[in-house]
Amino acid sequence: MDRTAWLELPPEARSAVEACTGPVEHAETAETGVMARLACTLHTATGPVFVKGTRSDEPTAWMYDYEARVTRVAPLAPRVLWQVDAGGWLLTGYEYLVGPHPDLSPGSPDLGPFLDALTVMSETPWPEQVRKKPLHIRWAGLFPADRSADLDGRALVHSDVSPLNMLAATGGIRILDWALACPGPAWADTAFAVPRFIHAGHSAEQAEKLAQSVPAYQTAAPLAITTFARTVFAVWKSRAVSDPAPHRAPLISAVDMWCEFRSMTPAR
Repeated sequence: MDRTAWLELPPEARSAVEACTGPVEHAETAETGVMARLACTLHTATGPVFVKGTRSDEPTAWMYDYEARVTRVAPLAPRVLWQVDAGGWLLTGYEYLVGPHPDLSPGSPDLGPFLDALTVMSETPWPEQVRKKPLHIRWAGLFPADRSADLDGRALVHSDVSPLNMLAATGGIRILDWALACPGPAWADTAFAVPRFIHAGHSAEQAEKLAQSVPAYQTAAPLAITTFARTVFAVWKSRAVSDPAPHRAPLISAVDMWCEFRSMTPAR
Protein backbone atom coordinates (compact mmCIF):
# COMPACT_ATOMS: atom_id res chain seq x y z
CA MET A 1 0.00 0.00 0.00
CA ASP A 2 1.26 3.49 -0.86
CA ARG A 3 2.14 5.34 2.31
CA THR A 4 0.98 8.86 3.05
CA ALA A 5 3.44 11.00 5.01
CA TRP A 6 2.37 13.12 7.98
CA LEU A 7 2.87 16.41 6.12
CA GLU A 8 0.76 15.11 3.22
CA LEU A 9 -2.33 14.92 5.43
CA PRO A 10 -4.93 17.68 5.07
CA PRO A 11 -4.39 20.54 7.55
CA GLU A 12 -7.72 19.69 9.24
CA ALA A 13 -6.50 16.17 10.03
CA ARG A 14 -3.16 17.35 11.37
CA SER A 15 -4.82 20.02 13.51
CA ALA A 16 -7.19 17.44 15.03
CA VAL A 17 -4.24 15.21 15.92
CA GLU A 18 -2.23 18.08 17.40
CA ALA A 19 -5.23 18.97 19.57
CA CYS A 20 -4.53 15.60 21.22
CA THR A 21 -0.73 15.53 21.12
CA GLY A 22 0.38 19.13 21.14
CA PRO A 23 2.56 20.47 18.31
CA VAL A 24 4.34 17.81 16.26
CA GLU A 25 8.06 18.53 16.10
CA HIS A 26 8.78 15.94 13.41
CA ALA A 27 7.39 12.66 12.09
CA GLU A 28 8.93 9.40 10.90
CA THR A 29 6.99 7.24 8.43
CA ALA A 30 7.08 3.50 9.20
CA GLU A 31 8.72 1.62 6.35
CA THR A 32 7.74 -1.93 7.32
CA GLY A 33 5.53 -3.92 9.65
CA VAL A 34 2.13 -2.34 9.09
CA MET A 35 -0.14 -2.06 6.04
CA ALA A 36 -1.96 1.12 7.00
CA ARG A 37 -2.33 4.01 4.55
CA LEU A 38 -0.64 6.17 7.18
CA ALA A 39 1.70 4.76 9.82
CA CYS A 40 4.16 7.02 11.52
CA THR A 41 5.77 8.06 14.77
CA LEU A 42 5.04 11.62 15.83
CA HIS A 43 7.58 13.31 18.06
CA THR A 44 6.10 15.88 20.42
CA ALA A 45 7.14 17.77 23.53
CA THR A 46 5.40 15.14 25.68
CA GLY A 47 7.00 12.17 23.92
CA PRO A 48 6.52 10.02 20.82
CA VAL A 49 3.16 8.65 19.66
CA PHE A 50 2.54 5.98 17.04
CA VAL A 51 -0.26 6.87 14.64
CA LYS A 52 -1.98 4.72 12.05
CA GLY A 53 -5.04 5.18 9.93
CA THR A 54 -6.57 5.62 6.52
CA ARG A 55 -8.92 7.85 4.54
CA SER A 56 -12.41 7.80 5.98
CA ASP A 57 -13.94 6.86 2.62
CA GLU A 58 -11.72 3.79 2.14
CA PRO A 59 -13.72 0.52 2.10
CA THR A 60 -11.39 -0.81 4.83
CA ALA A 61 -11.77 2.19 7.15
CA TRP A 62 -14.04 0.20 9.48
CA MET A 63 -11.11 -2.13 10.21
CA TYR A 64 -9.15 0.68 11.87
CA ASP A 65 -12.00 1.54 14.20
CA TYR A 66 -12.47 -2.16 14.93
CA GLU A 67 -8.77 -2.60 15.66
CA ALA A 68 -8.80 0.29 18.12
CA ARG A 69 -11.84 -1.16 19.92
CA VAL A 70 -10.18 -4.55 20.28
CA THR A 71 -6.81 -3.07 21.25
CA ARG A 72 -8.44 -1.21 24.14
CA VAL A 73 -9.22 -4.53 25.84
CA ALA A 74 -6.49 -6.77 24.40
CA PRO A 75 -3.78 -8.11 26.71
CA LEU A 76 -0.23 -6.77 26.40
CA ALA A 77 -1.34 -4.34 23.69
CA PRO A 78 -0.23 -0.71 23.39
CA ARG A 79 -2.65 1.75 24.98
CA VAL A 80 -5.07 3.51 22.66
CA LEU A 81 -4.52 7.21 23.38
CA TRP A 82 -7.05 8.89 21.10
CA GLN A 83 -8.95 8.61 17.83
CA VAL A 84 -9.91 11.42 15.44
CA ASP A 85 -11.96 11.59 12.25
CA ALA A 86 -11.15 14.87 10.52
CA GLY A 87 -10.13 16.16 7.13
CA GLY A 88 -11.32 12.94 5.52
CA TRP A 89 -9.00 10.76 7.62
CA LEU A 90 -9.62 8.30 10.47
CA LEU A 91 -6.52 8.27 12.68
CA THR A 92 -5.70 6.48 15.93
CA GLY A 93 -2.89 7.29 18.33
CA TYR A 94 -1.21 4.42 20.16
CA GLU A 95 1.30 4.18 22.97
CA TYR A 96 4.81 4.24 21.51
CA LEU A 97 6.65 1.05 22.46
CA VAL A 98 10.37 0.34 22.19
CA GLY A 99 12.13 -2.99 21.80
CA PRO A 100 13.36 -5.52 19.26
CA HIS A 101 11.18 -8.22 17.78
CA PRO A 102 11.53 -11.43 19.83
CA ASP A 103 13.87 -14.17 18.69
CA LEU A 104 12.11 -17.56 18.67
CA SER A 105 15.14 -19.68 17.75
CA PRO A 106 16.32 -22.53 20.02
CA GLY A 107 18.02 -21.27 23.17
CA SER A 108 16.76 -17.71 22.80
CA PRO A 109 16.12 -15.83 26.06
CA ASP A 110 12.93 -14.50 24.45
CA LEU A 111 11.24 -17.91 24.45
CA GLY A 112 10.20 -17.79 28.11
CA PRO A 113 8.65 -14.31 27.90
CA PHE A 114 7.00 -15.27 24.61
CA LEU A 115 5.35 -18.32 26.20
CA ASP A 116 4.30 -16.18 29.17
CA ALA A 117 2.64 -13.79 26.71
CA LEU A 118 0.81 -16.66 25.01
CA THR A 119 -0.47 -17.80 28.41
CA VAL A 120 -1.81 -14.33 29.19
CA MET A 121 -3.40 -14.11 25.75
CA SER A 122 -5.11 -17.46 26.21
CA GLU A 123 -6.86 -16.22 29.35
CA THR A 124 -8.59 -13.20 27.78
CA PRO A 125 -12.25 -13.50 26.74
CA TRP A 126 -13.53 -11.98 23.53
CA PRO A 127 -15.12 -8.53 24.07
CA GLU A 128 -18.73 -9.34 23.24
CA GLN A 129 -19.51 -5.70 22.41
CA VAL A 130 -17.29 -6.09 19.33
CA ARG A 131 -18.98 -8.10 16.58
CA LYS A 132 -16.61 -10.25 14.53
CA LYS A 133 -16.82 -13.58 12.72
CA PRO A 134 -15.31 -16.33 14.93
CA LEU A 135 -12.41 -18.39 13.67
CA HIS A 136 -14.49 -21.40 12.64
CA ILE A 137 -16.68 -19.16 10.47
CA ARG A 138 -13.70 -17.27 9.00
CA TRP A 139 -12.21 -20.60 7.89
CA ALA A 140 -15.46 -22.27 6.80
CA GLY A 141 -14.96 -24.52 3.79
CA LEU A 142 -11.30 -25.17 4.57
CA PHE A 143 -11.89 -27.95 7.10
CA PRO A 144 -14.42 -30.81 7.34
CA ALA A 145 -17.84 -29.47 8.34
CA ASP A 146 -18.17 -32.09 11.07
CA ARG A 147 -15.02 -30.69 12.80
CA SER A 148 -16.41 -27.16 13.24
CA ALA A 149 -16.63 -27.55 17.02
CA ASP A 150 -12.86 -28.10 17.13
CA LEU A 151 -12.27 -24.46 16.19
CA ASP A 152 -15.11 -22.88 18.14
CA GLY A 153 -14.47 -20.72 21.20
CA ARG A 154 -14.97 -17.29 22.75
CA ALA A 155 -11.43 -16.30 23.67
CA LEU A 156 -9.75 -13.24 22.18
CA VAL A 157 -7.47 -14.64 19.46
CA HIS A 158 -4.86 -12.37 17.83
CA SER A 159 -4.42 -14.86 14.95
CA ASP A 160 -1.14 -13.46 13.61
CA VAL A 161 1.53 -14.16 16.22
CA SER A 162 4.47 -13.37 13.95
CA PRO A 163 7.46 -11.98 15.86
CA LEU A 164 7.05 -8.90 13.64
CA ASN A 165 3.82 -8.20 15.53
CA MET A 166 5.59 -8.32 18.89
CA LEU A 167 8.23 -6.37 20.76
CA ALA A 168 10.51 -7.66 23.48
CA ALA A 169 9.99 -4.55 25.59
CA THR A 170 11.03 -3.82 29.15
CA GLY A 171 8.86 -5.98 31.40
CA GLY A 172 7.98 -8.59 28.77
CA ILE A 173 6.54 -9.17 25.33
CA ARG A 174 4.06 -6.61 23.98
CA ILE A 175 1.61 -7.49 21.21
CA LEU A 176 0.92 -5.17 18.27
CA ASP A 177 -1.53 -5.02 15.35
CA TRP A 178 -4.82 -6.53 16.54
CA ALA A 179 -6.67 -5.91 13.25
CA LEU A 180 -7.11 -9.64 12.52
CA ALA A 181 -8.29 -10.60 16.00
CA CYS A 182 -11.42 -12.73 16.31
CA PRO A 183 -13.19 -15.09 18.74
CA GLY A 184 -11.74 -18.59 18.88
CA PRO A 185 -10.35 -21.34 21.13
CA ALA A 186 -8.26 -20.19 24.08
CA TRP A 187 -5.34 -22.26 22.78
CA ALA A 188 -5.47 -20.89 19.22
CA ASP A 189 -2.69 -18.29 19.45
CA THR A 190 -0.38 -20.88 20.98
CA ALA A 191 -1.24 -23.21 18.10
CA PHE A 192 -0.51 -20.39 15.66
CA ALA A 193 2.90 -20.11 17.31
CA VAL A 194 3.88 -23.74 16.65
CA PRO A 195 4.76 -23.23 12.96
CA ARG A 196 6.54 -20.03 13.96
CA PHE A 197 8.74 -22.08 16.30
CA ILE A 198 9.45 -24.59 13.54
CA HIS A 199 10.25 -21.78 11.12
CA ALA A 200 12.69 -20.40 13.71
CA GLY A 201 14.65 -23.68 13.82
CA HIS A 202 12.85 -26.01 16.25
CA SER A 203 11.78 -29.49 15.26
CA ALA A 204 8.04 -30.15 15.24
CA GLU A 205 8.43 -32.18 18.43
CA GLN A 206 10.37 -29.36 20.13
CA ALA A 207 7.77 -26.82 18.99
CA GLU A 208 4.96 -28.94 20.46
CA LYS A 209 6.87 -29.24 23.72
CA LEU A 210 7.16 -25.46 23.94
CA ALA A 211 3.44 -25.06 23.24
CA GLN A 212 2.59 -27.60 25.94
CA SER A 213 3.91 -25.17 28.55
CA VAL A 214 0.81 -23.02 27.94
CA PRO A 215 -2.00 -24.54 30.07
CA ALA A 216 -4.76 -23.88 27.53
CA TYR A 217 -2.82 -25.77 24.86
CA GLN A 218 -1.87 -28.58 27.21
CA THR A 219 -5.51 -29.29 28.01
CA ALA A 220 -6.85 -28.87 24.46
CA ALA A 221 -8.29 -31.91 22.69
CA PRO A 222 -5.51 -33.41 20.53
CA LEU A 223 -7.86 -33.96 17.58
CA ALA A 224 -8.92 -30.31 17.74
CA ILE A 225 -5.31 -29.19 17.44
CA THR A 226 -4.81 -31.56 14.51
CA THR A 227 -7.85 -30.03 12.81
CA PHE A 228 -6.36 -26.62 13.46
CA ALA A 229 -2.95 -27.56 12.02
CA ARG A 230 -4.45 -28.99 8.84
CA THR A 231 -6.69 -25.97 8.43
CA VAL A 232 -3.82 -23.51 8.87
CA PHE A 233 -1.99 -25.41 6.13
CA ALA A 234 -5.02 -25.03 3.83
CA VAL A 235 -5.47 -21.35 4.71
CA TRP A 236 -1.83 -20.45 4.13
CA LYS A 237 -1.71 -22.42 0.86
CA SER A 238 -4.80 -20.53 -0.33
CA ARG A 239 -3.21 -17.18 0.57
CA ALA A 240 -0.03 -18.12 -1.29
CA VAL A 241 -2.13 -18.50 -4.44
CA SER A 242 -4.25 -15.37 -4.01
CA ASP A 243 -1.47 -13.14 -2.63
CA PRO A 244 2.00 -14.55 -3.44
CA ALA A 245 4.80 -13.33 -1.18
CA PRO A 246 8.32 -14.66 -0.50
CA HIS A 247 7.70 -15.25 3.21
CA ARG A 248 4.80 -17.64 2.65
CA ALA A 249 6.65 -20.72 1.35
CA PRO A 250 8.86 -21.25 4.47
CA LEU A 251 5.84 -20.91 6.76
CA ILE A 252 3.81 -23.34 4.68
CA SER A 253 6.71 -25.78 4.87
CA ALA A 254 6.80 -25.34 8.66
CA VAL A 255 3.09 -26.06 9.12
CA ASP A 256 3.41 -29.04 6.75
CA MET A 257 6.10 -30.46 9.07
CA TRP A 258 3.76 -29.88 12.01
CA CYS A 259 0.91 -31.73 10.29
CA GLU A 260 3.21 -34.64 9.46
CA PHE A 261 4.39 -34.84 13.07
CA ARG A 262 0.82 -34.89 14.38
CA SER A 263 -0.20 -37.57 11.91
CA MET A 264 2.57 -39.85 13.20
CA THR A 265 1.84 -39.26 16.90
CA PRO A 266 -0.71 -41.49 18.65
CA ALA A 267 -4.05 -39.92 19.66
CA ARG A 268 -3.49 -36.98 17.34
